[in-house]
Amino acid sequence: MSRLHRNVNIAAVVIPFVGLIVAIVLLWGWGVTWVDLGLMAFMYVITGLGITVGYHRMLTHRSFQTSKPVEYTFAILGSMAIEGSPIEWVADHRKHHAHSDQEGDPHSPHAGFAGGGLRNALRGLYHAHIGWLFVNEGRATKRKYAPDLLDDPGIRWISRRFPYFVLLSLAIPAVLGGLITWSWKGALTGLLWGGFVRIFFLHHVTWSVNSICHFLGNRPFQVDDHSGNVFWLAIPSLGEAWHHNHHAFPRSAVHGLRSRRQIDISAGVIWAMEKLGLVWNVVRIPPERQAQKLVGAAAGAASAPARETVGAAGD
Repeated sequence: MSRLHRNVNIAAVVIPFVGLIVAIVLLWGWGVTWVDLGLMAFMYVITGLGITVGYHRMLTHRSFQTSKPVEYTFAILGSMAIEGSPIEWVADHRKHHAHSDQEGDPHSPHAGFAGGGLRNALRGLYHAHIGWLFVNEGRATKRKYAPDLLDDPGIRWISRRFPYFVLLSLAIPAVLGGLITWSWKGALTGLLWGGFVRIFFLHHVTWSVNSICHFLGNRPFQVDDHSGNVFWLAIPSLGEAWHHNHHAFPRSAVHGLRSRRQIDISAGVIWAMEKLGLVWNVVRIPPERQAQKLVGAAAGAASAPARETVGAAGD
């Protein structure tokens, strides 16, 4: 990670927290308008989808195919979430999957925190949530984990200009707030709520997938890590909190495998884009493949009579 990108990431952790404190003070004294909340929600959704649909399901796991304009648009939206450049984010996440909750995982709450006890648990959660961002040790080698992105001129261009997209991420809500209210105060509160406060909440929801979803949650599938499905994080994480499902089937474009009960907003966006012809070859895991990986399914299959099976989509 370059020194500039590292400093931007550190500032992106500290400044939104300060912004939240300022926002609370303003809310206490002046109140907050629907324009402020609308800008915060709008920026949260588009930059959040830049991470979940763009950085994660598209660039990291190649859960679907799309055109270069769509790919680059989502890479820019992901950059505006201020969680790192596309190449760095993808490399770290691919390394996480390669060593999930084992030595080498960049942000596991378990690896390196063995021994049990409340102190180790809290240290592990802190490291997985935010501590790993402040150390270079354990970060992924980009050439090893993201060679496809390094070889893409468009993604390289976006990654090199990450700091500019950080500024754009703050400028958009400020400009919109000023135009909608036709006032400098609207621009400042737009920057505060649509910029700093939004970044604060989006960061902590994303980091909670790294920490909480590897510590708590339901685990119906056979996996070799501690990933869990945390239902109460599903909506704010736009579907990413069905994290155990994701670790069971990493290439799946759908994380909420039980569509009626497991709300997955990102999967809904991918479905809509597929209907519009913007994406194709969307990876979905058929029910039979899911059933084969349920806890206890292997033992049941071993005791059942041999039978011919039909191949299913890979995970």
